[in-house]
Amino acid sequence: MMNLTRAEAAEFLKEQDNYVILTHARPDGDTVGSSAALCLGLRSLGKTAHVLRNPGITPRYAWLHEGLTVEEAGENDIIISTDVASPGMLPQEFQHLLDRVVLRIDHHGSATSFTEQELVDPNSASCAEVIWDVLACLGVSPEPRLMDAIYVGLSTDTGCFRFANTTAHTFRVAAICAQYGAKVFELNQQLFETNTLGKLRMQAWMVEHMQMLGGDTMAICAIPKAVEERLGVSSDDMDNISNFPRSVAGVNIAATLREAENGVVKLSVRAVPGYDATRIAVRFGGGGHKGAAGGTLHMAMEEAVKAVEEVMTELCQ
Repeated sequence: MMNLTRAEAAEFLKEQDNYVILTHARPDGDTVGSSAALCLGLRSLGKTAHVLRNPGITPRYAWLHEGLTVEEAGENDIIISTDVASPGMLPQEFQHLLDRVVLRIDHHGSATSFTEQELVDPNSASCAEVIWDVLACLGVSPEPRLMDAIYVGLSTDTGCFRFANTTAHTFRVAAICAQYGAKVFELNQQLFETNTLGKLRMQAWMVEHMQMLGGDTMAICAIPKAVEERLGVSSDDMDNISNFPRSVAGVNIAATLREAENGVVKLSVRAVPGYDATRIAVRFGGGGHKGAAGGTLHMAMEEAVKAVEEVMTELCQ
């Protein structure tokens, strides 16, 4: 495995002409924005580039991929992944392409390499920042649609620049976005200043059912699928819901568990500076960043809650 520099990744991208870009399961703003920006940038250079249509994408971010997607990769396409930290993060529908991914562009420090070459910068707050650096090396012009995609990626992965992962470089890239036509105000309103009734109902339910530990310095919230169905929440309503338990005053680290299909529980961990969310996530085969990490538990919800509580108590008291 070879970790490339930005310039080396740009040189690689110059060499080929046909690309298909992969995003991760339960796509968030960073994987969608990064893939859209990379696709648009490659097209601006005369390359043939598409994003493989992700069946899990929701209306909150789907507009970024409008006109960019393809249903399947061609046998001669060069396949790149964006913001995918491990093979397990790829949707089931993409797993047959795993051996064909030749370049992974990412920013997760806790990750599982699955390509011969990768560009991974754990010091970057978002994959979108890394993508922009590569596109700048290629001489791509910062046109408004592309900069919208970059801004969505970097703003969502930093909580609109509130999270501890935000760096001076993050702000520099955001400034370029604003300078070259990104709809900063409109995107901030859409992504951070507007709540659906479904999301507010879910937050109200979480307040009533959150479990506090360690003298109220830790929180666990387990959300059964039946509750999501009863409240009528959509995938967009649940976007970033894992940040909510950590927002409680005094909570240093919080875990949110969501029940998925076939006895699977999805774990999301959030932590303040000085605490490491990955220490919990890796116990369950996951990973991520110190401030935000996740994993998958193949057990019933009740068992999953007990297992996570034990690990949090062991590592964080």
